[in-house]
Amino acid sequence: MGIFSRDSLEQLRTRIDLVEVLGPYLKLQRSGAAYKALCPFHEEKSPSFIIQRGDSHYHCFGCGAHGDAIQFLMTHLRMTFAEAVESLAERFQVQLEEVKGKDLPQGPPKALLKEALEQACRLYQFCLLHTQEGMRALDYLYHRGVDLDFIRTFEIGWAPSQPQIFLSIMREMQFSGAILTESGLLSKERPFFSDRITIPIRDALGAVIGFSARKYKTETFGGKYINTPETPLFKKSKVLFGLSFSRKSIAKERKALIVEGQIDALRLIYAGFPWTVAGQGTAFGAEMVQELIHLGIRQAYLAFDGDSAGQEAAVKVGNLFQKEGIEVRVLSLPPAQDPDLLLQEKGPAEWQKRLDGSVDYLTFLVSHLSQSINIQSPAGKTELVQTIAKRIRGWDHPLMVHESLRKLARLTQTPESIIGAPEENVPHIHIKRSASVTFSSVDPDRILEADLLRWLLLMGETCPDLLKLAEINLQPEHFRTAPGRVLYETYMKAALENRPRDLLSLAIDLDQAEQQLFLAEVLQKKVNRDRVVPCFMETIQKILERHWMQTREEIKLKIYSGQCSETEVLKLARQFDEIRKVRPEVKRCAVSLNL
Repeated sequence: MGIFSRDSLEQLRTRIDLVEVLGPYLKLQRSGAAYKALCPFHEEKSPSFIIQRGDSHYHCFGCGAHGDAIQFLMTHLRMTFAEAVESLAERFQVQLEEVKGKDLPQGPPKALLKEALEQACRLYQFCLLHTQEGMRALDYLYHRGVDLDFIRTFEIGWAPSQPQIFLSIMREMQFSGAILTESGLLSKERPFFSDRITIPIRDALGAVIGFSARKYKTETFGGKYINTPETPLFKKSKVLFGLSFSRKSIAKERKALIVEGQIDALRLIYAGFPWTVAGQGTAFGAEMVQELIHLGIRQAYLAFDGDSAGQEAAVKVGNLFQKEGIEVRVLSLPPAQDPDLLLQEKGPAEWQKRLDGSVDYLTFLVSHLSQSINIQSPAGKTELVQTIAKRIRGWDHPLMVHESLRKLARLTQTPESIIGAPEENVPHIHIKRSASVTFSSVDPDRILEADLLRWLLLMGETCPDLLKLAEINLQPEHFRTAPGRVLYETYMKAALENRPRDLLSLAIDLDQAEQQLFLAEVLQKKVNRDRVVPCFMETIQKILERHWMQTREEIKLKIYSGQCSETEVLKLARQFDEIRKVRPEVKRCAVSLNL
């Protein structure tokens, strides 16, 4: 994520209008000096979600949801902290200044790269619609069933064949060669895209970060499609094409429709299926799966081409989702058709039938592998069952493994006692590495402290008991990690001084890159609102016990160091014995805690 300067974050805070931010997502009604709405975080018939005019916070008197603009975007739209900050900055026209550090990438500001790409997008579309040479590309699109409204909706364009046209216009707009090169628009002082139809690739917030360009003449050099090269903005393995159009529906419906081609994705979104995404010309990988899981999906529909390559892709991608406990359904497409062609020929109603007729992943897998394995023979059936069972046992969730093995037994008419997972074959339950933005290995101290701070940051204002519990139990020395200690001290100081504790205010108070990165890391996970106080107390208990054990170990090291006198050793021994006898316990507030 970007590390933003204090001044630019402070400027953003003064400009944010919470009503304007929430207005597109809620039906706000004026009520005196406040606005009311039905809460988006729980079911209700009478509005209890309140925003006081001029306030920077919302509050729901029904479920207790409380937060600022950033927290709303993170919770409702499943944005990351950095995405929420950048989205608000764009909305309120604040230029975020990124702080450069020794471990951070150097180069032109990302905002300038995005501006160059946005202007290139407009230039490409102008060339497609308003130049004589672009008419041939436009005619090609019309013959492919792409009409003018579709072109304008998704800002499809055409990169001119004459390099000087692009270069002169972009330089006239004050974009240097360094910016054009860093953004992927220039390569060896020539435009990267030439005489191709361009499709903008956008990040999850809608900013142009690259292009996919298709040739429409057989004589054009290169493959059918070429994409922007890897840049500070565009990472091919991480970007989900179409997510800016589909993110809201995916988060709301908790499902995603995944296709192979970018035009397939746009066609489906345009036809009324705004929960569709595609990869970027590479295999749909684990990082893309994690992006959708972060949005909260429970189902993944795979609609890959009907040829053998498409079927093999469905096998691999479906396995990635099933491994994470996500239900997968596979659509059946005719061998010679893709979603784009099917929609053009038969329309959305036929596509909906395909969705309704999709099959679960195991049924698809058995059917697919049966085409190359003779399951009528004992050896063939054994091979089929063992192949699928081995795949299932590689999944991460034991219950998913157990139930899937039982289903495999039913699908293949094999006794469960033979196909079942004996104890030695049950997959090991392992702790996954945290999605840390700065560390490449698991740091249990960092994870524990992030857990505690997450409760404070996300629930501290809603549940005052958390602040009281922290105040009477924890001191800065209880924190082993430097960013954890600083964030705790910053939060507690703001609370005791009755200053704002919203996420943006905290980010402003953190003046080092590592501290802002840790804040973003803390906010990557959600909290269980149903067990706020008990979970918080459990976390405090773990921190207290960790500190207790560390103190004992430090005394033991001093005793055995050989550097202490006999009197000092005896004193340390008594101290060790006293500490050992008194195991720490969480002190409870002098109020009624909801345990």
